[in-house]
Amino acid sequence: MAAAAHAMETKKMGTQGLATLGVALLLAIAGYAALFVAPNEATMGLIQRIFYFHVPFGWSAFVAFAISFVSSIAYLRSHAPKWDWLAVSSAEVGVPFVTVMLVTGPIWAHPVWGIWWTWDARLTSTFVLWVLYVCYLLLRTLIDEPERRAVVSAVFNIFAAFDIPLVYFSIWFFRTQHPQPVIGAGGSLDPRMLDVLLLCWGATLALLALLLRQRYRVEALRWEVERLRLEAESRSSVPHGLTLRDQEHSA
Repeated sequence: MAAAAHAMETKKMGTQGLATLGVALLLAIAGYAALFVAPNEATMGLIQRIFYFHVPFGWSAFVAFAISFVSSIAYLRSHAPKWDWLAVSSAEVGVPFVTVMLVTGPIWAHPVWGIWWTWDARLTSTFVLWVLYVCYLLLRTLIDEPERRAVVSAVFNIFAAFDIPLVYFSIWFFRTQHPQPVIGAGGSLDPRMLDVLLLCWGATLALLALLLRQRYRVEALRWEVERLRLEAESRSSVPHGLTLRDQEHSA
C-alpha cells in the first residue's frame, strides 16, 4: 500500500516537473518573440516592447480575479470548502500578476509621457483593485474560524470584483492619460504584433494555471491541517475518560 502511494506521488512529481518545464519553455519563447520577433513600434521605439508583458499580465490578473469571484459565489451557494480554496488561491496568484502590470506601466510611461504616474481613471482604478485584493488576503488572516472566514471573505471578494469592469472600461468611460485600446472597435494593431501579444498572453495564462494548481493544493492541505487542529483542541478540552456525550448528559 505504501509502495503504491509512493509510486503515485512520484508520478505526480514527474508530471509537475514536466508541466513546469513546459511553462518555462513557453515563457522563454514568448519573451524571445516580444524582444526580437515583433516589429519595432515607429513612435515609441524599443520601450514599446514592454507592452507584450504589461498587457498579458494584466489580462491574466483579470482572469484570476474572475475565477476568484465566481468561486466566492459558488461557495456562498454550496458552502463546499473546495470553492473557498479556489477563491483564495486564484486571488493570491492574481495579486502578483496585477503587481507586474502596475510596475511595468510606469517603466513604460516615463519615457513616453515624461512622468512615472498620474492619478487618472485607469491607473487609479487598477491601484484600487490591487489594494482591494491585498485587503482580501489580509482579511483572511484575521479570522480563525474556517467557515466564518470563508463567508466573510467571499462577500468581500464579490464586492472587490466589481472594480474589474471599471478598470477595463475606464478608458471608454473617462478621459485618461492611458492610451486608447489598440484591439477591437477603434483599435489597430499590426498582425505580427497581435500574434506576439496573443503568444505572450498564452504563456502568462499557462503560468497562471501552473501556479493556481499548486496554490490550490497547498490550500487544501492547509484546510485539512486546520480541521485536524480543531478536532485535537476539542478533544483536549474534554476531561480524560469523559466523552462529549457524557458531558452533555451531565449538563
